[in-house]
Amino acid sequence: MSQINKKRILKNKYYLYLTEFFSGMSVMAVELGASRLLAPYFSSSQIVWTIIIGTIMIAMALGNIYGGRAADKNPNPDILYRRILVAAIWIAAIPVVGKYIVIGISALFIFSVSNGFLVLAAFVSCMVIFVFPLFLLGTVTPSLVKYTVDSLDESGSTVGKLNASNTIGSIIGTFVPTFITIPSVGTSVSFLIFAGILLLLAAAYFISERTGKIRIAVGLVLVLLCCTLGAKNSFAFWESNLSYEGESVYNYLQVKETEQSTILSTNVLFGVQSIYYKDKQLTGMYYDYAMAAPYMAGFEEKTSLDVLVLGMGSGTFATQCRRYFGEEKLNITGVEIDEKITGLAREKFGLPEDTKVVTYDGRAYLGAVKDKYDVIMVDAYQDITIPFQMSSVEFFREVKEHLNPDGVMVVNMNMRTEEDEINRYLSDTISSVFGNVYTIDVENSTNRELFASDNPQMMERFEQNMERSTSVDMNLKNLMRKINFLIVEYTPGNHVMTDNQAPVELLGMRAIDALIEDEVAYYKKIYAEKGIRGVIERL
Repeated sequence: MSQINKKRILKNKYYLYLTEFFSGMSVMAVELGASRLLAPYFSSSQIVWTIIIGTIMIAMALGNIYGGRAADKNPNPDILYRRILVAAIWIAAIPVVGKYIVIGISALFIFSVSNGFLVLAAFVSCMVIFVFPLFLLGTVTPSLVKYTVDSLDESGSTVGKLNASNTIGSIIGTFVPTFITIPSVGTSVSFLIFAGILLLLAAAYFISERTGKIRIAVGLVLVLLCCTLGAKNSFAFWESNLSYEGESVYNYLQVKETEQSTILSTNVLFGVQSIYYKDKQLTGMYYDYAMAAPYMAGFEEKTSLDVLVLGMGSGTFATQCRRYFGEEKLNITGVEIDEKITGLAREKFGLPEDTKVVTYDGRAYLGAVKDKYDVIMVDAYQDITIPFQMSSVEFFREVKEHLNPDGVMVVNMNMRTEEDEINRYLSDTISSVFGNVYTIDVENSTNRELFASDNPQMMERFEQNMERSTSVDMNLKNLMRKINFLIVEYTPGNHVMTDNQAPVELLGMRAIDALIEDEVAYYKKIYAEKGIRGVIERL
């Protein structure tokens, strides 16, 4: 203990408790930041969260083992605070280089694996980016135990205080990024904030001990350099025409504008979640197909039609309905959990201010109201991120309870593949609740629209109302006639998902693998024949 006794700052154990507190806070902050860093590339599904948590636990376990052995071998606190300094620099560098590492690893795996791309790419990305700094922070607790336990008589009390400090720090490190730093200043700055905290922690130690001045100066310069390069860096660094890029409590948000359209993407860099055409024409996407639901619910026969949209997004479906069916007969309510998306919808996507949008979870909203609707649209499925609570038989029963007797539910299902497991499970589940289920594939996309009702005459009603329509838009009429010709009655199976068992993440992962395989098959062939140079030449 002679080396420890020379350190003045360590005579005050409160500083060691602060070290434990801030290291625990930083670990949780980095974990939450990791989910946001990976979400635009791999989604924010339970699978990705499992990978993040598992990777961090591996890093912490290895750090605990190494830290304990190292402290027994050389109980010099200088070594621990050097590790904290290195961890601070590494975490500060994540906003600068993290996304390039993810893209590089993804590009490598997309050409070398056929199955489990998402899992492998996300896992390796986590290992490369996050294991080392969290391994270093994992050495903190066993090292501090070595420095603080003076005798066996007080070991239990001291270790308990250290663990309590770590736990309290972890709790704060969980809430602060989620509710304060990420929504207000973004993921990149959040990484930099907690890197700065670790830097100050190490600096306080070395300044107190009047040593390590060069080390601290180098660390400060590197962290400041990372702040300069990483604070405003874009996730989609190859995009030049983004009109908005930001983050909310729930999502990474990206808005891209062209001369013809405005496009919203959430948690994916290449996907399109909502689109607004400035010439106010049909979108050519699933929103157009979903407009068959009001006809199926008897729009032309009724004096008014009540519509509920679960997963309002930027309001494309609601805007389309108002535009083509008129505002007088439609009473539209949207439910959107992300208030920032609603703000973008009104600011950039032409959603009228008088369109009612409730900030709430879709299923929770159904549980909170007793209103009945003629049409309920479920548009809450985003690539692999399919909320299990909105894919179970219990959820669709709640939807049915909020429909009028002749009401229609329309569900936007994506990730349509040759095997199509995920959509088969969803369709079977819906068929166990509703007596009449029809589906149609959206042209030139991987979307499929599903229409469900307990009205056995829903298709006859659709045809009658479609032909009676007073709409002067021939594009819409022609699309409705096309839907009437191509729509098919669904033959149900027995793959029913429940609140207790809804394997949407695994099913979604398989679908993503199949879609990626189809998309890159052409480039894989070029890669096999001409290598990476040939691929670059073709891009």
